[in-house]
Amino acid sequence: MGRIIFLLASLLVIVINGVLAPVFPRIWYSMFFFGPVILVGLMDMFQQHHAIRRNFPIIGNFRYLLEFFRPEINQYFVESNTSGTPFNRLDRSLVYQRAKGQLDTLPFGTQKNVYEVGYEWVTHSIMPAHVDPASLRVVIGASRSKPYQASIFNIGAMSFGSLSKNAVMALNQGARMGGFAQNTGEGGLTSYHRQGGDLIWQVGTGYFGCRDHDGKFSPERFAENASLPEVKMIELKISQGAKPGHGGILPAEKVTEEIARFRGVEKGKSVISPPGHSAFSTPLELVGFIERLRELSGGKPVGFKICVGKPREFMAICKAMIKTGITPDFITVDGGEGGTGAAPLEFSNYVGSPLNEGLVFVHNALVGFALRGKVRIISSGKINSGFGIIKHMVMGADLCYSSRGMMLALGCIQALKCNTNHCPTGVATQDASLVRGLVVAQKNKRVANFHKATVKSFAEILGAMGFHEPKQLRPRHLMRRISLSQVKDYSEIYPFIEEGALLKDPIPPAFERSYRASCAETFEHV
Repeated sequence: MGRIIFLLASLLVIVINGVLAPVFPRIWYSMFFFGPVILVGLMDMFQQHHAIRRNFPIIGNFRYLLEFFRPEINQYFVESNTSGTPFNRLDRSLVYQRAKGQLDTLPFGTQKNVYEVGYEWVTHSIMPAHVDPASLRVVIGASRSKPYQASIFNIGAMSFGSLSKNAVMALNQGARMGGFAQNTGEGGLTSYHRQGGDLIWQVGTGYFGCRDHDGKFSPERFAENASLPEVKMIELKISQGAKPGHGGILPAEKVTEEIARFRGVEKGKSVISPPGHSAFSTPLELVGFIERLRELSGGKPVGFKICVGKPREFMAICKAMIKTGITPDFITVDGGEGGTGAAPLEFSNYVGSPLNEGLVFVHNALVGFALRGKVRIISSGKINSGFGIIKHMVMGADLCYSSRGMMLALGCIQALKCNTNHCPTGVATQDASLVRGLVVAQKNKRVANFHKATVKSFAEILGAMGFHEPKQLRPRHLMRRISLSQVKDYSEIYPFIEEGALLKDPIPPAFERSYRASCAETFEHV
């Protein structure tokens, strides 16, 4: 029917022009408009790729046009202040306002439904305390020759390649201004990272920045980069929340000649890191490799990043720590909901433990094996406010990363085009014409402002709870609505075990199966 209507309408336009031409010769000028339209309609009819266009010439194209602009239409005209994802408008606006140093207070009360299942809040005190934001630092690797005193809020792992050079430079300069650290991401250590800010160098399965010609780990190249004064810690990436069990992905469109040189790969070809490490294959080899990295770096703190999968595998790592006496200085816990770049849909949506469950489990395992006092925990995932930091510390974290929050501070508008090389704000693209729009000298200040305001917010909330130090936080201080008439604190929602509980019988029931199935000599089920 659509094709018949198009053909009849086209024929009618031609006939009318032919009939009226002797009287109104200029009517043929209308064909400058109708001619291309009819041509497009004919192309729609005879193409074989899109059934909608084939069956409904001309008007079928509007479906694809509206679909193209759907994210923008949805974000600006459809979604409410609290309904957007991954970050709603309230969360995005908070970051923008703090990054710009603007008013970040809220008029007329909360827009959240406080009686909705899942609503959370902290318990405040009648006797509030004053907390100095400058005092909120955490020593990592205290027993090492080069310990690092970290901010409680730092820039999460984002590689040059995934991000533009201007974005990387602005982040590092912001870190320098604010006295916090930037995680390089697994894409290697580049000149754009070296703008004076502290660095946490992430080493992934591709060993970018420390690989030989065969893509294997190179001790010599690692020692060379690890010795740089800007590098304060080394993070071994075992898995990440966006795609756990899958190697990092850098689309071919983003692999420029410069990125290929930094990573030691071929220009114009997608870079997919191996899903697992070649430098170790057992829990004992993993902790041995961590010790080797520590020695090669001259005594700098070394840890690893993981998205929790099989609990027994992490138990096996803990048993390897007990057996060897070798412990990482920190463990970064990423959630399955994380991600700033490209990830397969199924991995992003359905693989990996969500951060809450992963963080609580890692904290419990370390406590149960009496290792918690030796290992700091960094939490990574959707943190963009002081309350977010409080929440993660309640569940066991010592400090936090923010990746997408820092991207928003740079000017990211959540266009959801990070994997296409068409990021309109120049944050997640290698298109020089788009990168040019991100002015480093302006955005670095916004990154520093966002960090400062967020840490200040954390300090104020901590003080409102009557505490002077983050270590006073407990799971019972965070509440969640379970139903319209029922509320529980986090100690009632999640199991938290006692110090050394996994070193003696009986093993707590929630951990017994994983404990019995784990072994320091292998990641396999025993």
